[in-house]
Amino acid sequence: MKDVRELHDAWMKEPDYREAYVALEPEFALARALIAARVRAGLTQEQVASRMETTQSVIARLESGRIRPSTRTLERFAKATGTRLRIEFDPSAEARP
Repeated sequence: MKDVRELHDAWMKEPDYREAYVALEPEFALARALIAARVRAGLTQEQVASRMETTQSVIARLESGRIRPSTRTLERFAKATGTRLRIEFDPSAEARP
């Protein structure tokens, strides 16, 4: 049986899969950043949820990348984890000379 990494590597050879994966990278990056902020703060999803006055399932959905949070939600998450929200714009690969 193949593990997830092996399957991913094989699927990345398929143009449609690769295109979809690349398109989702910003959402994956946001999910990783949310998880990292919570872990650095030493908090569980339940603790973050309590600080944000929401539920643990909302935090789980945020961290899964399945939803696109508003800036307001990201600000609340930052406050709950003792971090500062910073949004940047970087030139895309297509815009670089």
